[in-house]
Amino acid sequence: MDGNQVSPPFFEVSYERSIPARKPEGHVPAAPRFSLRWRHAVPMLVSDYFGLQGAPPGSARAREFVDRMRRWFGEPNGPPAHEVMVCTDEARRPATIVVAYWTSMSEHAAWAAGSSWRAWWDDPARVTEDVGYWREQLACPYDRHETIYSDPGYRIGLGRTPNAELAPITTNGYFGAARDRIPLSAIDELEAPTALSPPRPVLSSTGRRVSVVVPHNLTVLRSGQFWHDSEPEQAEDYELNLRAKLDRGMEHLEGNPHSGCLYLRRMTNLSDTGEPRRETSVHAVFSSLADLESWSASHETHLEIYRHAIAMKRRYGDRRDVVTWHELFVMPGGTLFEYLNCADGTGLLPHSSHLEPSGDIAP
Repeated sequence: MDGNQVSPPFFEVSYERSIPARKPEGHVPAAPRFSLRWRHAVPMLVSDYFGLQGAPPGSARAREFVDRMRRWFGEPNGPPAHEVMVCTDEARRPATIVVAYWTSMSEHAAWAAGSSWRAWWDDPARVTEDVGYWREQLACPYDRHETIYSDPGYRIGLGRTPNAELAPITTNGYFGAARDRIPLSAIDELEAPTALSPPRPVLSSTGRRVSVVVPHNLTVLRSGQFWHDSEPEQAEDYELNLRAKLDRGMEHLEGNPHSGCLYLRRMTNLSDTGEPRRETSVHAVFSSLADLESWSASHETHLEIYRHAIAMKRRYGDRRDVVTWHELFVMPGGTLFEYLNCADGTGLLPHSSHLEPSGDIAP
């Protein structure tokens, strides 16, 4: 770059506030944090989750699924970034998950319509197999998302899309900060007007396709931890101390029907060769942003996580090498989550108000 050239400013969306920010006057964060920015316009962000349910991770069936998805991603307009993860899902089935990221809704739509994946996905044979599949598509306007990273040196999730950069922020370290980082929160309370129905475990998509309509302001969080390259002392602290606190928080959300958490997946990232990494993330879906905030602001399981993270940053300072991060979407209503031959309790199936007989669309 010519020494006289100046990088274009970061793309951002902002509104003149009609709703007060949650940030306390004079607040100074206890630890530095960073958010993703791009230097070109990014009106829509897409995070598309493709799941295989029922095949053990690492099995021939799971490897075939991942290999196929990667081949299809290599076709025109495929995602510029993707990851592979495994978990035991909310239906207590083994699952392999491939998540793909786009920063162009047009390219995502072109890929979904024109790739070889489409014919495979639409094939009636998908609902006659001994496994299930899901596709949970998060297509989110920029002003309905926020991200946070504890360290600018590691990228994951949307951070691996082209031209993504991590910019320092001061909207962190207080309760309500995540809401303040969502641009639309300046003018919209982001309330969820239509509560999903209580779980009804009898519902399933076994032997059929079911599409569930995502309600307005459903909130989806992916929160991650990376300690693959950590020095031994910090890695040990994570594995013996912080991870136990994270697990207690997740167990509370999973086991408490009043938490607003509709389902939660504790996922482990795989390397390019299919080996588990010292990297995990939680994919959690809440009825509303307020439900997520209620847990994070007041429940002891989250306060333990928060206090430990701050203490370790103070202890290690710039040497802190366990990276924590998250990306959060407050979804506009109308997106479809699709489930093919999935078990009872998968995803949004138990929370939809009814299922059509032929497995078409459930609101």
